[in-house]
Amino acid sequence: MTAEPSALLSVDERRALDALEALIRDDAHTAVLADLIAIPSVTGTPAETEAQHWAARRCEHLGLEVDLWRMDVDALRAAEGFPGTEAPRDEAWGMVAVTRTPTEAADQPLLVLQGHLDVVPPGDVEAWGGHDPFDPRVVDGVLHGRGACDMKAGVVANLLAVEALSRSGVTLPCRLAVQTVVSEEDGGLGAFGTLARGHRGDACLITEPTSRTIITANGGALTFTLTVHGAATHGSTRYEGVSAIEKFQLVHNALRDLETERNAEVGPLMAEYPIAYPLMVGRVSAGDWSSTVPDLLVAEGRYGVRLDETPQQAREVFEQRVAAVCTDDPWLAEHPVRVEWSGGQFAPGAFPATHPFAGQVADAYTDITGQVRPRERGAPYGSDLRLYNAAGVPTLHLGPGEVRHAHAPTEQVRLDELADIARALVVIALRFRS
Repeated sequence: MTAEPSALLSVDERRALDALEALIRDDAHTAVLADLIAIPSVTGTPAETEAQHWAARRCEHLGLEVDLWRMDVDALRAAEGFPGTEAPRDEAWGMVAVTRTPTEAADQPLLVLQGHLDVVPPGDVEAWGGHDPFDPRVVDGVLHGRGACDMKAGVVANLLAVEALSRSGVTLPCRLAVQTVVSEEDGGLGAFGTLARGHRGDACLITEPTSRTIITANGGALTFTLTVHGAATHGSTRYEGVSAIEKFQLVHNALRDLETERNAEVGPLMAEYPIAYPLMVGRVSAGDWSSTVPDLLVAEGRYGVRLDETPQQAREVFEQRVAAVCTDDPWLAEHPVRVEWSGGQFAPGAFPATHPFAGQVADAYTDITGQVRPRERGAPYGSDLRLYNAAGVPTLHLGPGEVRHAHAPTEQVRLDELADIARALVVIALRFRS
């Protein structure tokens, strides 16, 4: 850890960082992350609940006041602004833990450290090189396991920072809240339910992987389903039928053109991405017999929402393009493609451009690491950032790991990056002013 000469650390900052260094020397960051990864908290499974209870116990051990509750999933689904889900579920738990504050300091600003505990399925286990995705292993300072990068390392950084601050005995200028959520991967039910319960803050830092940058905006992402009809006949007389696959090709080509058009001008926050707002088909199912012309095709995909539009505006653009294809084709004109919006519906979101918190975060990270000041950028994927900002809580991302490792086989995070983020969080908390 090095600090720039122009940004010397205060006595309290050094004291709290000394407490954190003791934890790191004891390899606490590795042990805690390994324990958390061993809980296979795939979105929508009972292990999500196990992970939330694990987090609650950990926060209680740190002396925080814990609110652990079972969410009313049916009521949340019926609430205005519900973000959608993809994984089947009838249970979801919320967990918010807040530092104990003397009565005279109850009006202190509240800084939220947030992270999700759900992970995506491991995929092809063979691609993990013969290792159990939920049995974490460390190789040359890199910890491998499903959820290591996205985003259990970030959650552990939050917990370690709070523990170090508590052990150091320094007086905080703010209250701290640790919020862990479920269902981020498939829409944001956990964050939606946490906000609906009334938990807020003066600012929020989500420790998603950011590759040493600060994410201040997210593009949206909408899940769509296309249903294409054809006319079945025997394969030997395919000219008598209409292949749903061939008609889908017309739609798919038009959607590729739409993606190109929507990415012609994307603005400075998204300019570094080859495709800032992807439009892709991820699943296709067609036909039921190899020698029968397929009369039905169902395709599911993901559609990026621009920062400068609402999900409804994006849906209208998509539906108009599909309708234009149908109008131009005699068969589809009589049998139009059906468009449905299903699963996660991520709106875009952005941190308030004039709010000082982004600068505070950048300064703290630079002072701790001695690295170049982290630049701000947007991200081409949805996250809980948009829900918190929409609720009036200025929110951004800074966390350990690189998003290219998220959802990938042999998902990984560098332990030194986790430690650096925990150090930065300590300083951010001690400098926080709303």
